[in-house]
Amino acid sequence: MTANTPRASDGRTRPTPGQTSERSAPVIRSNEPGTFAWGVMAKRHPALIQQVRNAFPYGPRQHQALDALREQTTNGVIEPPDASEHDHDLWSAWGRDHFGQSWFDAPFLWAESYFYRKLLAALDYFGDGPWRGVDPFAPFKAAELSSAAVDEELEALDALAAEPADEQATALLHASLWGNRADLGFRVAAAEPAQGDTDTTDTGLVADDSALLWSLLPVRASATVAVVADNAGRELIPDLILIDHLLDRGHASHVVLHVKPYPYYVSDATTADVIDGLRRLVQAPGRAGEIGKRLWEAMGAGHLEVRTHAFFSAPLPYEEMPEDLRDEFEAATLTLFKGDLNYRRLVGDRLWDATTPFTDVTSYFPGAVAALRTLKSDVIVGLDEQTLSALERSGRAWRTSGTHALIQVRR
Repeated sequence: MTANTPRASDGRTRPTPGQTSERSAPVIRSNEPGTFAWGVMAKRHPALIQQVRNAFPYGPRQHQALDALREQTTNGVIEPPDASEHDHDLWSAWGRDHFGQSWFDAPFLWAESYFYRKLLAALDYFGDGPWRGVDPFAPFKAAELSSAAVDEELEALDALAAEPADEQATALLHASLWGNRADLGFRVAAAEPAQGDTDTTDTGLVADDSALLWSLLPVRASATVAVVADNAGRELIPDLILIDHLLDRGHASHVVLHVKPYPYYVSDATTADVIDGLRRLVQAPGRAGEIGKRLWEAMGAGHLEVRTHAFFSAPLPYEEMPEDLRDEFEAATLTLFKGDLNYRRLVGDRLWDATTPFTDVTSYFPGAVAALRTLKSDVIVGLDEQTLSALERSGRAWRTSGTHALIQVRR
């Protein structure tokens, strides 16, 4: 993107003709019954509202607001934010083409994002009362973080320490990649697969640019790596362990971990979730505890920073990122995006031909970029014809079931 790329009045990059957003792949919407996007809007969101309702002793005000949100999103139309809300102007601009529409007719990425923003508003998360700042998803995150499954995964680090360095690097990269299956929101609907109902990483990895990823981060190169986090809890733990590996083995001298500014998409990581993850590591025995202590010290020394930006909770693709965030990514040696939502925003939430090159749809990005993603929605690019043909013949819902994953890199 050149220096004279036009900017919107709110500071967002305005794509010019010929850029990825102008291409012909249709935007994903939720208005076709039976599709994945329709299932999220029609089934997952109402189920989530009920789970959140049961997780806290909310009062009548919150219960009434949750009822109204459920009715509006399933049977009503999209309403603008209340004029008193702190981000009214932003969402009014973002939604000006969608207010008055059915939720199912709006772009899936936008509607899903606005649902979570409206959910927080219904719970007075941004208000001035006692529920201000109370994470409605905290009980789910805490239960997962304290689970026996996390204990087992941390214990496995002791045996991994005896393996050759390159095998450790591969194992930790794959742990971070497949940790995205722990997405709490993905497991809300009972019909979705349990954690055990997955392929192995050997058969489930549909694209693997890991060799290119490591080539961009040679040892002792004083690299800065930006990691854009996705989920908290059981996914964030292997992300933190991978970050420790990058710092401890000299693949990076500085890591910036970008998190959400407030709770978002059920399990998305915030600063509080990073601290909880670090404490979980520090308090663990063996190698996990050593990793936790190193990370704690790395934050104190400035080698690991946690940052956030309002754009991480925007209903927009990264192609429209504001200039200050673009500058941050441009300064990094490599920006690593974790998870499904970040992937949708990175390549555009569209029904691309799956063989569309990853390098083409991320050509706007200001530097080297990598995606570590477990597949849990329809959008995908960068597959070769042979892989795509085999996946299509399998008869599985490989795009949305969480049984497949990818590592894609553009230098």
